Amino acid sequence: MAKVALITGGGRRIGAAIADCLHREGFNLVVHFRRSKEAAVALRERLEARRPDSVRLIHADLASAGAIDALMAETLGFWERLDVLVNNASAFYPTPLGSVTEVQWEELTASNLKAPFSLAQAAFPELRRRRGCIVNLADIYGLRPRKGYPVYSVAKAGLVALTRALALEMAPHVRVNAVAPGAILWPEGPLDEAEKQAVLAVIPLARMGRPEDIARAVRYLACEADYVTGQVLAVDGGRSL
Repeated sequence: MAKVALITGGGRRIGAAIADCLHREGFNLVVHFRRSKEAAVALRERLEARRPDSVRLIHADLASAGAIDALMAETLGFWERLDVLVNNASAFYPTPLGSVTEVQWEELTASNLKAPFSLAQAAFPELRRRRGCIVNLADIYGLRPRKGYPVYSVAKAGLVALTRALALEMAPHVRVNAVAPGAILWPEGPLDEAEKQAVLAVIPLARMGRPEDIARAVRYLACEADYVTGQVLAVDGGRSL
């Protein structure tokens, strides 16, 4: 039977690229989405044209009470196994100091830190049984904070720490690693050309990355890195140097 990967926030953008890459690797997929139903359905149709009956969709708000246990039960109900958990779902927006609300703190930490921990904990028994792995989508801002984004940066720094902590807690049966993207896709919303050029100016490779760059890094950690755990792989064109 094919291995199974659960990808949170997998319907669009980087999540969809990860889904496509792991599907090509032969995985059956459980793709979680919250708001992007149309994109998730289109992704499923495209992937199942390649290999029928290989993708399932789950809608869930990962911050809701009981959502994690329900999602895990539904995931295991599809193919009765889980081999890889990719914690990709994330909220991202600025929170300038002095204006941060409790709602913003809860939303950013819930999606970027609490949900990955809760999913990892819920998935651990099955991942241990399968000798599976977890790949978290961190961020270079979790390594070097971005001005104007203190809550997001703190949440991603927590995810980096969580990756290392879980690697210890889950060893030797489950590997836990992270990928820290740099400038891959421009944020949704207004961004003028000057802002874009300012970002590119501090990247040694002098260009944006692509979602496929992140997807290949996830594939490496999930499929080829049998002796790698507790590591954070920056895929950022050298920006974090």
